[in-house]
Amino acid sequence: MASIGLGLAALGRPGYINLGHDEDLPEARAVEDLRVRTHQLLEQAWQAGVRYFDAARSYGLAEKFLGEWLTPERRTQLTIGSKWGYTYVADWRHDAETHEVKDHTLATFERQWPETLQALGGPPNVYLIHSLTTDSPALDDKRLLDRLRGLADSGVRVGLSTSGPRQAETLRKAVDAGTPFSAVQATWNVLEPSVGPALAEAHDAGWFVVVKEAVANGRLTSRAGETPFNEFADKRGVAPDALAIGAAVAQPWADIVLSGATTATQLASNLAYHADGPLIEFSQQPEEYWTERSALPWI
Repeated sequence: MASIGLGLAALGRPGYINLGHDEDLPEARAVEDLRVRTHQLLEQAWQAGVRYFDAARSYGLAEKFLGEWLTPERRTQLTIGSKWGYTYVADWRHDAETHEVKDHTLATFERQWPETLQALGGPPNVYLIHSLTTDSPALDDKRLLDRLRGLADSGVRVGLSTSGPRQAETLRKAVDAGTPFSAVQATWNVLEPSVGPALAEAHDAGWFVVVKEAVANGRLTSRAGETPFNEFADKRGVAPDALAIGAAVAQPWADIVLSGATTATQLASNLAYHADGPLIEFSQQPEEYWTERSALPWI
């Protein structure tokens, strides 16, 4: 059964696409406000036994906040994952027109890898190409792959995160490519489970599998209102987020399921997950799911 990790996508920057994100953070959303909140949730997660923490170069100051919280003792007991390939450009504005810019070139890797090292105070255990899709040139870039292969040889687990309705196609292409890849972070939830068979194949091939967006950016929480899923959870006497995360934890191919909590209450509820099968009756067509996700506002 998978373990829970804490993802910092909604904590390291003032704007994100989670439902109610603007209500979850201190009103000013100043850097110091989010630093304190991030450290509080890292400590809460640590005390609860969470040992996987996830960041990215594009998550604002997430890597820096995590690096500040780390101690040598903690570092030896936990696993850190991070990602490169997107650059944060919102200048700490939640209402910026553009929040992040994608570039999977070797030049971006060579710039962002030292930034990650500096922010974290050392290398992460897992380093992923951020949101690789079928149109990315990364899997065919020999110079980049050679550089990533060298990183893998140094002991860092190299992989990719996936996004969009063709996640399975992207992942299978990477699995077929073999080295340097051996880790994936993918969106799987009861609304969008289509990548599941590909994740099972990757896991069987020895890959490390991390699930992101298990609560569908808040669409599988009470914030979504009276949805069929939430009505089902209410009848079971379970918080919808706990039921959604439990469905992901129950997948035999999952190693880590990320909580994207931004408050102590949310994290506690996520950690009290309730496994109740795949709940396939709530699934959407991938195109429908990703169209709705792309329409979520940054708030």
